[in-house]
Parts: sequence; structure tokens; C-alpha cells
Amino acid sequence: MIEVLTDPFSQGIGLRALVEVVILGAVCAPVGVWIVLYRQSYAAESIAHSMLPGLVAATLIGLPLGLGAAAGLAAAALLIAACSRQRAVSADVAIAVAVTALFGAGSLLALSPEVPLRLGELLFGDPLSVSDGDLLASAALAIALLAAMLAGHRSLTVVGFDAQTAPNLGVSPAAVGTGLLVLLGATTLVAVQALGNLLVVAILVGPAAASLRICTRMPPALMVAAAIGVVSGVSGLYLSFYADVAAGASIALCAVAAFGLSLPFGRSVSADARHGGSPVDALGGV
Repeated sequence: MIEVLTDPFSQGIGLRALVEVVILGAVCAPVGVWIVLYRQSYAAESIAHSMLPGLVAATLIGLPLGLGAAAGLAAAALLIAACSRQRAVSADVAIAVAVTALFGAGSLLALSPEVPLRLGELLFGDPLSVSDGDLLASAALAIALLAAMLAGHRSLTVVGFDAQTAPNLGVSPAAVGTGLLVLLGATTLVAVQALGNLLVVAILVGPAAASLRICTRMPPALMVAAAIGVVSGVSGLYLSFYADVAAGASIALCAVAAFGLSLPFGRSVSADARHGGSPVDALGGV
């Protein structure tokens, strides 16, 4: 029985993957709680897809994937900002135009004969390919993200509870919204190595949505989301090892399955918020 639990992590490649998914679950799922509460799930998916041209370009010129992902995120931000300056263009339309353009550009780049045969890793990720350097980078960025969430917890809660009166308490809703998107972008950078361009949103939204159906207050929701994220990642590695399927896709499937298992329990916080009140108010405050 012990061998069944330890065999997937008996070698360095499996052990590094285990550390990576624990980091991902611990940081991505709590960020996902705020993403879901602020109804930014579409933005999460859009930002993840916008990284594709940067990822492909990084493979073409031999740069780390993290740098390519960061370049793709920066290009998306600039393009969205440029589109949003047009008064006739709404924010949703601006995001859709920017992401579609970038994803299309990335697809064209991916058709280049010079692209290495690692394109599948760019789209679906591969936690089994992470190196010690990748783990150090992920850990450093994860610590910074957790520190940022801790520092911004009050502001996120104030704006989520009542955006109209937030300025009276010294909190700018616009600044908080921008900060949340920056937090989302940085979190996506942490997860892209393991889950790729297409599946990264699963570890953000799946555990968070499951947690919000179970919990009625913010601190427990954040902690439960992190626990579900870690369990989803580890379960995905077991599924990958014993079913001989892709690790990134297995983790994404487990993260989404966690939300499916939560459906018979609790309530939908986002739905409650839509029917009156703020998302944090619907969750029961802090």
C-alpha cells in the first residue's frame, strides 16, 4: 500500500512535480477565490490565452518560458489598454479583440517549422519537466503573491463589500481592480510551466469555485481553496502516473472535478451576489 502512494514520487522528476503542484495549489486557488468573487473568470481565461505568442517566441529564440509568458502578458495589457481608449469599445470587447489577436498570432507562430516539438507543453503544460531552477522561481513568485494578497486583503474586502463607499475609507476601486489583474497575471506566470496556456485557468477557478460553495466566510474560503488546489494537483499526478495520461491535463481534470463534487453542497456565492449585494457581502463578509 505504501508503495502505491510513494512510487509516483520515488524519483527526482516525480518529486519535483509534487513540489511544483503543491506550490501551485497553495497560491493559485486563493487568488482564484478573489477572481471568482470579482467575476473575473473570463479575464483569467483571456489572460492565460494571451500568453501564447510570447511562449512560442520564447521557444523559437531559446528563452525561458517564464520570460515569454511575461512578454505575452505585457503585450495583452498594452493591446487591451489601446482598445479600451476607444469610447465606442467596451471593456469586454477590448479584451476579446486583444486576446483573439494574440492567440491568432501565437497560432501562426506555432506553425513555423522552427518551433521545437515542445508545443504540446506550451498548450497543456508538463509539471514533470520542471527543473530545480523552475521550482525556485515558482517558490519565490508564490511567496511574493501570498504577501501581496495578505497586504491587499483589506482593500479587496472593502471594495468587494461596497465599492461605492470604498473611497470614503481611503480605498480606490480602480486601483484594487488593476491590482487584482496584476495579481492574476503573476499567478498565471506561476502556473504556466505546469499547466500550459490552455489549462492554467482550471487550477485558478475550479478549487476556488468549489471552496465558495462550501464556505461562508472569507478566511476559511481562502484556506479551503488552497487545500483543494493542493489535493487536485497531487491527485492529478497520481492519475497521470497510474493511468498513463498527460500530467497537466490530469491536474486540470481533478481541479474541475473538485467543483463538480461541491455542487450538492452549499450555495453559489456569485449567484447570490448577482441577486443583490456585493460578492463579499454574499459570502458573509470577512
